[in-house]
Amino acid sequence: MVNIVRRIYNLYFSKDKELARRLSSLMGFTPANLTIFKLAFSHRSNSSDEAPYAMQNNERLEYLGDAVLGSIVGEYLFKKYPNADEGFLTKMRSKIVKRKSLNKLGDKMGLDVILSEHNNTRLSRSMLGNAVEALVGAIYLEKGYDATRRYVVKKILMNYVDIHELEHYDDNYKSQLLEWCQKNGQSVNYKLLARYKYEKRDRFKVAVMIDGKKLATADDFNKKSAEQTASEKALVNLGVLTGEGEEEEDE
Repeated sequence: MVNIVRRIYNLYFSKDKELARRLSSLMGFTPANLTIFKLAFSHRSNSSDEAPYAMQNNERLEYLGDAVLGSIVGEYLFKKYPNADEGFLTKMRSKIVKRKSLNKLGDKMGLDVILSEHNNTRLSRSMLGNAVEALVGAIYLEKGYDATRRYVVKKILMNYVDIHELEHYDDNYKSQLLEWCQKNGQSVNYKLLARYKYEKRDRFKVAVMIDGKKLATADDFNKKSAEQTASEKALVNLGVLTGEGEEEEDE
């Protein structure tokens, strides 16, 4: 009863009623704890010294949402592919929950509109993926696992993810680049250009070297991810891949 009253208040009387209405359209229900959903769209650039840092942005919700989302997607794939082996399931889950995919999901879901209204900073693609995870974390805290699973499967996976297309999509760019180099009699290796601190975290800048010449570079908080992104850029530069190319992640 208390939650029903809160939802009615948030939808019609709260100072954040516009957010409540956007969320109601996005999720199919009006949140009772609107504060935690507002936090889900607050980037760390908005943090100040007035309250504990971790309580002012969506990083904790990202952490929770990442774990819940991985579990839900894993269960969904396990049931969808009853005869698939562990390797296939792991690759499929990675294709869905990797950073680049989540960034695209956030864009398709229209989360950029909410982010732009609740942040005083330039939006980056990584903020979209972070917001997807934080939103899942907030729904989990509000409604529990079963309701979150239903939301992720019905509202996200079924609406925005082409599972069958992903079955045949090869996102291992390092492997593709190695294969191309072997076919063309060229060598490929990766060079760590820099390791530095950014937002209190280690960040890596790597370069793809083809026959000793630098072909592409990329930065990421994970060295292997940086190598994958650099490999994708190299394949685009070589004309093997076409498309817009993914911008470097900027947190």
